Amino acid sequence: MRSKKLKNNLITYGIVVVAFIIMQSLSSAGMLSSLMKGLLVPICVYIVLAVSLNLVVGISGELSLGHAGFMCVGAFGGAFFSKCVQETITVPALRLFLAMLVGAALAALFGFLIGIPVLRLKGDYLAIVTLAFGEIIKNVINVIYIGVDGAGLHFSMRDQFSLGMAPDGKILINGAQGITGTPKDSTFFAGFVLIMVTLFIIMNLIDSRDGRAVMAIRDSRIAAESIGINVTGYKLMCFTVSAALAGAAGTLYAHNLATLTASKFNFNTSILVLVFVVLGGMGSIRGSVIAATALTLLPELLRGLNNYRMLIYSIILIAMMLYNWAPKVLEWRERHFGRLLHRNGKEVE
Repeated sequence: MRSKKLKNNLITYGIVVVAFIIMQSLSSAGMLSSLMKGLLVPICVYIVLAVSLNLVVGISGELSLGHAGFMCVGAFGGAFFSKCVQETITVPALRLFLAMLVGAALAALFGFLIGIPVLRLKGDYLAIVTLAFGEIIKNVINVIYIGVDGAGLHFSMRDQFSLGMAPDGKILINGAQGITGTPKDSTFFAGFVLIMVTLFIIMNLIDSRDGRAVMAIRDSRIAAESIGINVTGYKLMCFTVSAALAGAAGTLYAHNLATLTASKFNFNTSILVLVFVVLGGMGSIRGSVIAATALTLLPELLRGLNNYRMLIYSIILIAMMLYNWAPKVLEWRERHFGRLLHRNGKEVE
């Protein structure tokens, strides 16, 4: 069993490495369009978001709709850090690495604090509260104004004119207009490294003793409690790890944009990431990687078919859903391909 899991993990790593080598080779040879080059970093961001959310939704069995909120915290935290140290740390790779650590730490802190009261809820109640958290974060950032001058940082929640800065000061966060001028340090290689780190953390966590405890809680909370498993503690661990990785992805995303606004991290972003998880198969890490890549590329690849683009996209979504979840299709796949199938994160012979 252990060797089979190791083999599956190596296949997942291999798919990511091969895809990176192919895309990097095509980019170096000038065979990728500017549109495709612009999608490379967002694809990496969405893969990390999908894999990290799968830890909560697929492995832990909790429905969270606040992933965009953690991404938002990481994005603004990392971008704010980069703006502050832009003139001090001049090496882009080092600056991005430190910014991602800051973004991940802030998102993990929010995940921990939010998770303590929220994870005692179940089902729809948990989904509603996490959704509310994402909207609250977005609206709070929209009214924050931070500037800096010779006297230090200035903070206000009214407008930029109430900051009281010296004439030579500069605004770092400008309310609903967000952060402008963030150094564009994000690269496809940095995204690839973040994906590999995310896969290493998530897949090793799943295969560990803690991961087995989390899946036991998912399968039967009462049985898990009866043998002494700390249900709230393990759920909080998954929630915090997932939030931290979402924060790192948000930082990578922020350093790929000229202007960062909180409106980018709305309810639709959380739903989009949840779609990646569901269509890839809840509990299937490899499925999340493939679904995030395919569904990010599809709308752009179909852009030439303006009149039919969304129709084709919808048909593909329905087909993927049927292929992964319809009982008759699962039986047909088992009969003809004779391989392990995944249903709700559980292996079926």
